[in-house]
Amino acid sequence: MADSGNKTLACRNFWKAGSDEVPSVVPNQIIPDVLESYDFDRARVHPKFLHTNATSHKWAFGAIAELLDNAVDEICHGATFVRVDKTTNPKDGSPMLLFQDDGGGMDPEGIRRCMSLGFSSKRSKTTIGQYGNGFKTSTMRLGADAVVFTRAFCEGQATVSIGLLSYTFLRSTMKDDIIVPMLDFKMEGGRLVPLVYSCSEEWDSSLKLLIDWSPFSSKEELLQQFEDVGSHGTKVLIYNLWMNDDGLLELDFDDDEEDILLRDQANNTTGSSRHHKDIVQHHISHRLRFSLRAYTSILYMRKFTNFKILLRGKPVEQVFILEEMKFKKSVTYKPQVGVNSEVVAVRTTIGFAKEAPVLGIFGVNVYHKNRLIMPFWKVLQEASSRGRSVLGVLEANFIEPAHDKQDFERTPLFIRLESKLRQIIVDYWKDNCHLIGYQGSTGKSTKASPLKAQPQKAQRANMPSLHVGGDPSRNIPRGANLDDDKEDNAPPANSRREDGEEAGSRASFDPNLIQTMTEENINLLSRRDELQARDAQLRLTIAQLEKELEETRRKCAHAAAELQHRQMDP
Repeated sequence: MADSGNKTLACRNFWKAGSDEVPSVVPNQIIPDVLESYDFDRARVHPKFLHTNATSHKWAFGAIAELLDNAVDEICHGATFVRVDKTTNPKDGSPMLLFQDDGGGMDPEGIRRCMSLGFSSKRSKTTIGQYGNGFKTSTMRLGADAVVFTRAFCEGQATVSIGLLSYTFLRSTMKDDIIVPMLDFKMEGGRLVPLVYSCSEEWDSSLKLLIDWSPFSSKEELLQQFEDVGSHGTKVLIYNLWMNDDGLLELDFDDDEEDILLRDQANNTTGSSRHHKDIVQHHISHRLRFSLRAYTSILYMRKFTNFKILLRGKPVEQVFILEEMKFKKSVTYKPQVGVNSEVVAVRTTIGFAKEAPVLGIFGVNVYHKNRLIMPFWKVLQEASSRGRSVLGVLEANFIEPAHDKQDFERTPLFIRLESKLRQIIVDYWKDNCHLIGYQGSTGKSTKASPLKAQPQKAQRANMPSLHVGGDPSRNIPRGANLDDDKEDNAPPANSRREDGEEAGSRASFDPNLIQTMTEENINLLSRRDELQARDAQLRLTIAQLEKELEETRRKCAHAAAELQHRQMDP
């Protein structure tokens, strides 16, 4: 009789679980019989690597995004939806995180590729995933254990497969390498027939492990999970979800029944008035840090035509930053990718946020292969009013994202892009800031913004905003990407600037001098970035040369010793 209770780790905090030593909860006498006698699918690495590998995801939503990417990549195989929801562990009633899509599914070989380490069959220029590592890092970042159910139809044969990736099992049994129990079935005569590759005892042992360590207590309960999968698709259940230092689940399922929130991210906001705080906390650039619905709404650059993301039963409405900008302008950037590479032209669209100047949000949303990598990236210093309320959007397929897909590799190509974006924004601000009520750098009186003629309350009431629904009293995350610490309506000519200078005082400066200084600053920043990149490259070269020198010295010492030995021999 299988143990009906759910097994968990003693330490449920993700950032501490890697160093926690877990005593065995399985009787020692059954370990050799059940775990060692048969050739399970395994990667010859220590189970702690699963945890170490998952630490690449500092942000839990980044892990969820990678699992969504897998479903989006299945659109070419007919996927029309991906579900993200909370469900209940039948063994102990604890929450589980569900991901389900109706893509092509995985055959027995496919699920083994998915659950092994470092394998990727994705070579398309359009697929988001590329390293073959996202499933492992993402599931293990969200919870200690994951069970996969998949159904596929390949080469005229319908198959279903079940796989278990359990950090709890591996640590509790003190394994030295990663064991992945799997079961495969084929459809034959309208019923499921086990696929046995070596011997029935191995298959039975895999079934026992799944029953003991998964949320399900029998083979029948396991197979019931396929009832809503359809003719093809994949379902992933992540359980034993990680907790924070207070012993609460990292993911908050209770505060909003139509959303999943990050508990430790929503805690404060700033602003000089209650109304301003309400505007800040409803804006997507702030809410995406702790609201999964907000984050997924801008996660993909292009509109889905026959695909939807269902979050807790409700479709996610896509938001396109390009549609939330005014006074837009497109700038084409042609990066120098390589000597023999094809010419790349990247279109960057910039403009003022619709809320400008009431809300000083700013930043560039950078996508890679349709996927958001850096939301509201601030390429200018926050302390300056330059670039205030300027948003940008571009798709940078010519540079490679980091493994967690929340940043880009800091290559010289990326540094040049940063410098170029800084210059684009400064030029746009210089030419267009008068459109939102700021005085231009010429010192001459500019056309008054329509906002100046309205009372302050009327400005805010009529201002269109990029909002995501939610309780306005909800706490706000610490690390929000908003310039929200000051309430700053469109400053008239003599109002105090955000950076401490009087707007009207610009008339006393030589405009040519200001322009020259601005250009010199941009050139100096670009030169600094180039020197930093060159310094990094030189350090890498020095390290390589030192390594080669050490190897040469070792060979010389070996040759000298061998020569001396030969001379001593008669």
